[in-house]
Amino acid sequence: MFVNDKLCLNMFGWLSICDNLFNTKPDMKIKTCLMIAGSLSMLSACSSSDKIVYPETPKGDVTDTIFGRAVADPYRWLEDDRSEATAQWVKAQNEITYDYLSKIPFREALRKRMAACAGFPQMKAPFRKNGKYYAFKNDGIQNQDVLYVMDSLDGESRVLLDPNTLSEDGTVALSNIKFSKDGRYLAYAIARNGSDWNEIFVLDTETGSVLPDHIEWVKFSDIAWDESGFYYSAYPQPEAGQEMSAANRDQRVYYHKLGDDPHKDKVVFKDSAHPLRSVEATITSDGQYLVISQIESTTGNALHLLDVKSKRPAMKTVADDFTYDYVFIDRIDGYLYLYTNREAPRGKIVRIDPKHPEKMQTVVAESEHAINRYLFAGGKLIVGYNVNASDRLFAYTPEGTKLHEIELPGIGCIREIEGDFSENNLFYRFTSYIYPPTLYRYACDSNRSELVQTSAADFDPELYESNLVFYPSKDGTQIPMYITHKKGITLDGKNPTLLYGYGGFSISMSPRFITSVVPFLEQGGIYAEACLRGGSEYGEEWHLAGTKMQKQNVFDDFISAAEYLIGKGYTNPRKLGIHGGSNGGLLIGACMTQRPDLFAVALPAVGVLDMLRYHKFTIGWAWATDYGTSEESPEMFEYLLGYSPLHNLRTADYPATLVLTNDHDDRVVPAHSFKFAATLQEANCGEHPTLIRIGVNAGHGAGMPRHMDTDYRTDIYSFLMYNLGMKPVFE
Repeated sequence: MFVNDKLCLNMFGWLSICDNLFNTKPDMKIKTCLMIAGSLSMLSACSSSDKIVYPETPKGDVTDTIFGRAVADPYRWLEDDRSEATAQWVKAQNEITYDYLSKIPFREALRKRMAACAGFPQMKAPFRKNGKYYAFKNDGIQNQDVLYVMDSLDGESRVLLDPNTLSEDGTVALSNIKFSKDGRYLAYAIARNGSDWNEIFVLDTETGSVLPDHIEWVKFSDIAWDESGFYYSAYPQPEAGQEMSAANRDQRVYYHKLGDDPHKDKVVFKDSAHPLRSVEATITSDGQYLVISQIESTTGNALHLLDVKSKRPAMKTVADDFTYDYVFIDRIDGYLYLYTNREAPRGKIVRIDPKHPEKMQTVVAESEHAINRYLFAGGKLIVGYNVNASDRLFAYTPEGTKLHEIELPGIGCIREIEGDFSENNLFYRFTSYIYPPTLYRYACDSNRSELVQTSAADFDPELYESNLVFYPSKDGTQIPMYITHKKGITLDGKNPTLLYGYGGFSISMSPRFITSVVPFLEQGGIYAEACLRGGSEYGEEWHLAGTKMQKQNVFDDFISAAEYLIGKGYTNPRKLGIHGGSNGGLLIGACMTQRPDLFAVALPAVGVLDMLRYHKFTIGWAWATDYGTSEESPEMFEYLLGYSPLHNLRTADYPATLVLTNDHDDRVVPAHSFKFAATLQEANCGEHPTLIRIGVNAGHGAGMPRHMDTDYRTDIYSFLMYNLGMKPVFE
């Protein structure tokens, strides 16, 4: 909101009123202060000054003592995202934010261009099942992708399942689909409003009718069919009001027989002694073995086998150390094939005899490059490698003999890949920063790829270039970074630049076409993406180098990327914006608090920003292997406190900041962003805006309908471009 100087004088009066309310009930104090703040917002709406006055966020007196050290948490009340007081705070903050955004002169023109850039027809990689092809398609304007069935790839497409019909506003999204063995039934999971909570339904593919079977409180689950029903993972129903924030505990594997009451589904696997462990089940293609994976963090798992066709099924354990990753690939010729990084930080493929699961035979040994994908197709084992964050594919025999490389169109990544051991054709979509998603069919027998569908994106790759560079981090480690921009730019240090990063949980940054970046590039912007430690670009050692007591490496890598861009003349601190989401939101929060002088704009999205309490909400406990926890040890507590974005805000001139979160985010709960934004608004002594945008009926990001995603991207880039001093002109 914009206010004049006279109105600022009134702030002292209403702040005094709030101070006097400390003798009243906390909730009444908060509500009253927010009512006054809302009145000030309305009074300021007609002002012409450009100074923003934020609603004063009332403080509580909450203090935690951790290993003998007192840590204040004055905005703890904002963790209750279902309270009326929090709702009023959200409303007041959003009013200010949207008022600011509405005054950006090119915002609506950018929205139109953003929609046009994303609005082209697409078909994802198809897959074959029982003699038919299936593929997700979007006509370019639909909120959610539609599942089609085809008798042949060039035949007529028929709609099998359209999630756009499941809600009026497109906020119901498909999160998983699995066909029964004979293809008669399709079990599909939906997520509402972006939540991680799923519901499973069953579609009769012959009649088109949805069966009465309806399963709730499913989360982080596969769907594994046998002849009569399917296995799935679910949690107990949470207490009312705690659905979006309570820690997820006691997940179990259930079996549902079609037609039965889901409330009576049989428990197949549980681990009552370890209630925080998650469990997921899949099944071999022949339906012989149920493969059960348990995790207690994001690194390492246990793996168990259950011979479900045996008259007396007995569980066998493949691994239970929770130190290494064991991922089931398929069962071929009696062997179970697995990916693992056990004694192979960059990964290897092994196989086991289910009768003797303790004996692992290496099929594809570890190499200099990290394995990042694996599947069987056309009688071959297809293995993908991460080479400086770009994909390469190779074909092997099931016994591990390397046959040849599968030639890809260039430097980039595979968005989806689909194949089957008994089918000769493999389908994949390839993309890069300047190569819109393009669908190919690969013939496994002839080692040849052919184009299936080109991209209709409104983008001319010939006008742009994307280059891989390496730069030294603070400790000298060489970090890869992709830099994309128009051809012929001048390295005069004046180019508006956006630097993006993630750096965690073994997630690799890959060269991919990002439609929301296109308008920024068109207007002369530079887009840079750094492949930070903590990811999987170079295997598990690269990942571990950015975890726990080495997490500062990730922030140093990112800060060094900014310094490289400045030093090489791409940009300067007044023209540099930074962006990241989730763990990347933590990255932005940490870097803007450590080096506020280095950036002009900061865009932390759905970020993990309170490092002392993140593990107390939903699935946050599982992130401890990357972060450690404040309760783990005095040393870990002090380390987390040393970089936790929320706890390291101080009086300073911060970059123009737009904090982004959503009201249904049950992965990284919005309380992180709420508390960070309130503290930042208090700490910022400069003139740059410090706003928070709180999306409604949206979650951590997955399944967001197209119209909401366009609004979201428009607000990010209009804020970025405006505060970098850009004056874009869109035709």
